[in-house]
Amino acid sequence: MEPRIYVGNLAKSTTQDDLTTLFTQAGKVESVEVIKDRDSGLPKGFAFVTMGSQADADKAVGMFNAYLLAEKELKVNIAKPRVEHASTR
Repeated sequence: MEPRIYVGNLAKSTTQDDLTTLFTQAGKVESVEVIKDRDSGLPKGFAFVTMGSQADADKAVGMFNAYLLAEKELKVNIAKPRVEHASTR
């Protein structure tokens, strides 16, 4: 499984292309997913970046945690595995 990075504290104007360009400096970027509100469609201020290797992911965290992008200090770390919650009815 390719390593996913959580990128938080994004400016609402930050695009998938912005993040791809930035994270390519650390290594191969497999995908970028800017998370949007399902009702409004507006960005929620965080994204997930999938890197090509664990080494690239570790390098990206080191390079871009606390990095200033669009006047916002990024929060960058290895993403925790997604946990599926049972729905309550």
